[in-house]
Amino acid sequence: MPFPLLAAAVIVGQFTAEGPVPMPWQVTPVSKKVPLTQYRVVRIDGVTGVEGSANQSMALLGRAIAVDLAATPILCWRWRIEAPVAGADMMTKQGDDYAARVYVGFDIPDRQLGLGTKFKLSLARRLFSGPIPDAALNYVWDANHPVGTSVPNAYTDRAQMVVMQSGTANAGRWVEQRVNLARDFARAFRGVTGAATLIAVAVDTDQTKGMARGWFADLHFVAADQACRFPG
Repeated sequence: MPFPLLAAAVIVGQFTAEGPVPMPWQVTPVSKKVPLTQYRVVRIDGVTGVEGSANQSMALLGRAIAVDLAATPILCWRWRIEAPVAGADMMTKQGDDYAARVYVGFDIPDRQLGLGTKFKLSLARRLFSGPIPDAALNYVWDANHPVGTSVPNAYTDRAQMVVMQSGTANAGRWVEQRVNLARDFARAFRGVTGAATLIAVAVDTDQTKGMARGWFADLHFVAADQACRFPG
């Protein structure tokens, strides 16, 4: 049965003109010691989107969002990679690199955070220059782990990694993705409520010291009973 088309989608990342990435998207370094991944808007294979080029580098390209996940819990996007990151392994700190990742940060009410979690977050915010949300979901194009793998990040249990694509089978072409963000948050961070406040994309090779390119387009939210709205 086809999805009904009812309310408008909540568009957070639709890119139309080649060149610099438009506001409100901004590049954010994760460390002063790590080179920045370069981002620009290009047109490739008939789709206009953000290209991330990593050379031993990492940086988030992100923007603030205010999305009612009760009304529009489904995050949709399409992405493309040139090839997975050679030598990457999401289970280790030394292999924590991805040819493409979509990152969503959440705020959690202070009263729901334990003292240990508050301390870890405070320490991380002093040590790193990038955004450190109370919790985060990372949807990744991994090098080798099976689609559906869901594990805490090798550096922190405040970020959950979810494998959406793996290996080379779909490399070199655009792939459409659809996730239930509200459901995935509830599974990863049990017993707390979260508001999605940040969305970002990234291509990173700072751990493996290699090169990678990834592309992202048409990021938007829809209701649970609605289809994704990909142009064309």
